[in-house]
Amino acid sequence: MNDADVSKQIQQMVRFIRQEAEEKANEISVSAEEEFNIEKLQLVEAEKKKIRQEYERKEKQVDIRRKIGRILRSAGNFEHLDDSSWHDQMRGNDEYSMQLNASRIKVLQAQDDLVSSMKEAASKELLHVSHDHHVYKRLLKDLVVQSLVRLKEPSVLLRCRKDDLHLVESILVSAKEEYAEKANVYPPEIIVDHQVYLPPAPSHHHAHGPFCSGGVVLASRDGKIVCENTLDARLDVVFRKKLPEIRKWLFGQVAA
Repeated sequence: MNDADVSKQIQQMVRFIRQEAEEKANEISVSAEEEFNIEKLQLVEAEKKKIRQEYERKEKQVDIRRKIGRILRSAGNFEHLDDSSWHDQMRGNDEYSMQLNASRIKVLQAQDDLVSSMKEAASKELLHVSHDHHVYKRLLKDLVVQSLVRLKEPSVLLRCRKDDLHLVESILVSAKEEYAEKANVYPPEIIVDHQVYLPPAPSHHHAHGPFCSGGVVLASRDGKIVCENTLDARLDVVFRKKLPEIRKWLFGQVAA
């Protein structure tokens, strides 16, 4: 076996290891999202538990007061406070506890709504990115190069929005050359999917359908490795990572 064969085998081994690493990274990403949803559910359940405990504490207080009232009335005191007046007072306490619990639930819901509205506002801002063709063209090239670096495949499939097709095709050569220089490999083959495109930007006609604010999706030829590098996907990742900081900035503390 000559040096060229040895080098070729080593490159194949490295490519295989990198592919395994990318697949593991995708699994970790999915796992992280599941953990995030579980953590959010746990936080909500923890708050609900606090509310239930507070309600039970108030209920016990009311029950103790009711028993004390019965004892005092049976002993001849508070005879002026008949059963109807006493129960009216207890009902008032119960209503206060229920209102307090309802208010806490409303606060939690309002916090979630505010966080969601911030993400929606950021999503709307993404729509303006593709309006400046010069800036957006450079961004598309960077996204393609980054996706190639992640995939490390000699041949890949690329999907984009139909409106972005011309821009994407205009940067493919320079993107392949930049990646080849960075990775010290031959320029890869990039096959643009002309049959299936990413969804268009949201509009009044398709307000409730799937949409894409821009960017690209690249995948290995066998489809086992996918790099979703759309603007919306990147916003989701950043928002998920920064959520504790966002909540702390908005509400002054991070729920434990």
